[in-house]
Amino acid sequence: MKLERETLRVSFGTMSITDSAKKRIKQVLESSRVSLGKYAREFESRFANLIGVKEAVVVSSGTDADVLALSVLYDFGAQRGDEVIVPALSFVATGNAVLHAGFKPVFVDIERRTLNINVSKIEQVITKKTKAIMPVHLMGKPAEMDTINEIAKKYNLFVIEDAAEAHGAVYKGRNIGTLGDMAAYSLYVAHIISTIEGGIVVTNNSDFAEVLRSLRSHGRFCKCKQCVLNTGTGDCTKRFKDGQDRRFFFERIGYSSKMNELEAAIGLGNIEIFSDILAKRRENLGYLMEQFERFSPYLSTIKEEEYEHIGPHAFPVIVGEEVDFTRDELVDYLKKQGIDSRSLFLSMPTQCPGFEFLDYRLGQFPAAEYIGNNGLHIGVHQNLDKKHLDYFIGAVEKFLMKKEY
Repeated sequence: MKLERETLRVSFGTMSITDSAKKRIKQVLESSRVSLGKYAREFESRFANLIGVKEAVVVSSGTDADVLALSVLYDFGAQRGDEVIVPALSFVATGNAVLHAGFKPVFVDIERRTLNINVSKIEQVITKKTKAIMPVHLMGKPAEMDTINEIAKKYNLFVIEDAAEAHGAVYKGRNIGTLGDMAAYSLYVAHIISTIEGGIVVTNNSDFAEVLRSLRSHGRFCKCKQCVLNTGTGDCTKRFKDGQDRRFFFERIGYSSKMNELEAAIGLGNIEIFSDILAKRRENLGYLMEQFERFSPYLSTIKEEEYEHIGPHAFPVIVGEEVDFTRDELVDYLKKQGIDSRSLFLSMPTQCPGFEFLDYRLGQFPAAEYIGNNGLHIGVHQNLDKKHLDYFIGAVEKFLMKKEY
């Protein structure tokens, strides 16, 4: 099918690989060290400084970042089968991670206007088995962390921020990632800082960080200088007093979740241009939010409150209730115009078959289910400029005009 403008395509995501990253990659390939090493440690240090925390631990994916952050809790009183509260709407990795870590996810509906967990419903689901709350800053919009932390303090719960999409987000003057006990980020290709694949957990608690480094390397434990420098890679040749090989001493149930040097090299390049990427994405998001007001009430999106800065992952669009077209019709029209989009996730407990065993029923999470049926999102990445955004706005306008709105 012919595009309205054959030369213009609005892609969903992009990947920035800088010249400095390419130089580092060349150095890695020419060395004998490709697995986790000096570049991974440098990336951890620079990411921690960027967020404003003491510790950062790189892992192999954003999902693993969630899993390992949750698994830390076993060293601090949690038991397998305990409960973790999460929003019903998120990328499925959030719910999967709770299960992979050995906990039970307890879902709470969201607010349609923010796409984030409805804090007024959290206390209703807290039980004696609840150990943590994992709010998600969906699309980079901060969750209501003040209330979440108040509830956590009241019931002695841990707070782990799922900040997968929230690079650069700010809540009431504080960076997302500094507001809970730990925060887990995705470094996947579509995110502001990317290592292609990869994830990272940040924290101000050095004890948590020590456990994280053990967990990512099968639960290995050794505090000698060589192991500390190599962050648990198994290079140690020392032995315990009883002669046991330290490389095969595993203190806890762990994972194989290390990041390699090639990924870290790309991540370091992204950190170097982070401020430029963030500024461009914020500019794009702000422009689209302003322009989109004309489509209310047929279509809506999130808003940025005066006390926050959204760390733009993408631009969400929600189809209104009083229309005679579907989300899928809009998506199909945009696709024909060369505009790439994604659905705005699903209600994990009621719209994802994998969670059926938890016995939730359709209708229990009406806000999340509505977004699952009626939401989409498009890119706001740094390779898009005003002509791409105006093209998208124009396509939406033409679609609504065809529908006689």
